[in-house]
Amino acid sequence: MWIPGRKAERATFVPQRSSYAHRVARRPWGNARKLPSGRWQARYQIKGIWRTAPETFRTKGLADSWLAATRTDLERGNWIDPEAGKVPLADYATTWLNHKPDIRPRTRELYEDQLRLHILPTLGAIELTSITPVTVRTWRADKLSAGTGASAMSKCYRLLHAIFATALEDSLVPRNPCVIKGASVERPKERPIASIEQVYALADAIAPRWRAIILLATFCGLRQGELRALRRRHIDLDAATVTVAEQYQQLRDGTLVVGPPKTEAGIRTVAIPAIIVPDLAAHLDEFTAPGPDSLIFPGEADRPFRTATLHQDWTAARRTVGVEGLHFHDLRHTGNTLTAATGASTKELMARMGHASPRAALIYQHATRDRDAEIAAGLSNLIEARRPSQ
Repeated sequence: MWIPGRKAERATFVPQRSSYAHRVARRPWGNARKLPSGRWQARYQIKGIWRTAPETFRTKGLADSWLAATRTDLERGNWIDPEAGKVPLADYATTWLNHKPDIRPRTRELYEDQLRLHILPTLGAIELTSITPVTVRTWRADKLSAGTGASAMSKCYRLLHAIFATALEDSLVPRNPCVIKGASVERPKERPIASIEQVYALADAIAPRWRAIILLATFCGLRQGELRALRRRHIDLDAATVTVAEQYQQLRDGTLVVGPPKTEAGIRTVAIPAIIVPDLAAHLDEFTAPGPDSLIFPGEADRPFRTATLHQDWTAARRTVGVEGLHFHDLRHTGNTLTAATGASTKELMARMGHASPRAALIYQHATRDRDAEIAAGLSNLIEARRPSQ
């Protein structure tokens, strides 16, 4: 209950029933006082230290309500020390990133770029507890208005949400200020799809040592990093399969880092359409050194090829074929679409492409190897019917 003090503008909060309240019943825990401005200030005591509410209130009743809510949070163990969150976002984000040693090197670079380019210039100097939902909404709206792409902002918003989720776990903030519905959802533009005729035209136009990489990227759905890491032991021409076990990521400074595929589902064995097996056999004979560990698509000095090495020839081939808007990754998207056209189910499709979250991978991995071979056979028939005559 509230007990009036000697002055009309001050009231003292005396807790009611709780073991802690009983111990402090004889001394004030919190009070509200009227300021010269006419507004009311709420104060409360924790371990002998007086703390002030972060805002003032229009009436004593509002101040009282705030004190009561604070008291409830304290007794339920939900109270957040407002001093603990007085850390600039830039400092906390740096610590947050340093405490994640298991993220992939390329992902770390992406996070660093998102923080440096889009998040910290506006929010970096603001303390965690001062970043509110309004702050986040304003930041996002201003960035979009300034021309930052919606997809890029979705990625940045997800990163900011993840940082504050950890701050919430660390009891530095009372709630996550990233509460905009749908802000984390990406709605990328539809990627272009090449026709089978265009895929073969690209394979014919590009330097001969890259012909097989065009076909594997398209009809087996391999990512560039996965193709870069392929070795002789990963391809079984008799069984017509290719095994994806690792990938090489190229960092900003050109360093190549080997690691597992993008997701757990990315570790997979994919059936090769029979119609492109002769192309692969010819490539192995002409461009791949003997030995199980030899790279299928070697770069300089039998090292993994770098992005610029492939893309110089890829750009020239696109220009020759007249599909300059097609990106190399669009070949994988093309293969995914063609595979779906064979009647593959969603689980079978995603198992073949290795495109799933770790949780989803557990579901997709139930797709059988026999069914995958049937999918490859159907895909081979589709290619046979539509590829240019030799």
